[in-house]
Amino acid sequence: MQHNITIALDMMSGDHDVQSTVPAAFEILKKHNDLSLILVGDNDRIRSLMTEEMKKFEGNRYTIHHTKEFIKMDDEVLVALRSKKNSSMKISIEYVKDKSADACVSSGNTGALMALSKIILKMLDGIDRPAICTALPTKKGIMHMLDLGANIECNSNHLLQFAFMGDALVQSLEITDNPIVGLLNVGSEEFKGNDMIKTTSKLLQKSKLNYKGYVEGDEIFSGNYDLVVTDGFVGNIALKSIEGVSKIISHFIKDEFKKSMLSKIQAIISYPVMKSVKKRMDPRRYNGASLLGLQGVVVKSHGSADSYAFSRAINTAYYEVKNNILEKIKASIQKESQVDAKVL
Repeated sequence: MQHNITIALDMMSGDHDVQSTVPAAFEILKKHNDLSLILVGDNDRIRSLMTEEMKKFEGNRYTIHHTKEFIKMDDEVLVALRSKKNSSMKISIEYVKDKSADACVSSGNTGALMALSKIILKMLDGIDRPAICTALPTKKGIMHMLDLGANIECNSNHLLQFAFMGDALVQSLEITDNPIVGLLNVGSEEFKGNDMIKTTSKLLQKSKLNYKGYVEGDEIFSGNYDLVVTDGFVGNIALKSIEGVSKIISHFIKDEFKKSMLSKIQAIISYPVMKSVKKRMDPRRYNGASLLGLQGVVVKSHGSADSYAFSRAINTAYYEVKNNILEKIKASIQKESQVDAKVL
């Protein structure tokens, strides 16, 4: 059987490396019959975790590219670029450049992944900077937000480009074919925000995107928007704040249920509801941040991802390739190239 989608996996990446990447790889192979994988990493360590069922896939559904070198989570970007020429991360990206793979997925050092991807793959025509985009839960399902840290300083044209790329991503992931776009701001009124935000809003209004205006922080999870656009400085702070609030709410709930025998009984009674809520809010379900704007599909998995979370990141890459995200971004940029203010 011929497989028309190939993804290179940085098997040595993340806090758990092969402990999470090996089982994730084979879970995703069982889910998608048209997928094959290139497992880049230490051959012995990868094979040591394979079951007999996994070994049956070899040759037909996966190959192993052996390398013992990998980029550590705390490696300086310059160290990663200069001294680790045969790292599993670099090789995975090179497979995408050579067209031997359609995408790559890594849980490794974000700075190194971004730098290597930009150097090896280059930017798409019409895109000045890459952006990091990920999914977040809402009252009505999920939404996507970008940029989440790739660009600390941006101008209005950059934010407009982010909107084009995010719009293409949401469509590629088969969420909706006409994403509702919002621009993160300190208020919903037209007069609020700095000059960059006001200019960006005017450009978005002139575009063919389904732009609905400003989004305040407390509206991010309303479900009224499919895509929220911001710069990397604000986006990263917002994301980390969200993660922090989620952790403290979980801490408070556990703390309250442990206070007395009565509260422990109440915990048992409410367990089915709490389990359902936990499942809906489980960050592993939304793992897989897309590095948009590159001449290739690159997905960043969270560094602490377990096998389930890593498989979700692979799944994101799979659908981006399957639904031609690169072509959608190119088409969107070309279509909007006549927007005033020389967007590109």
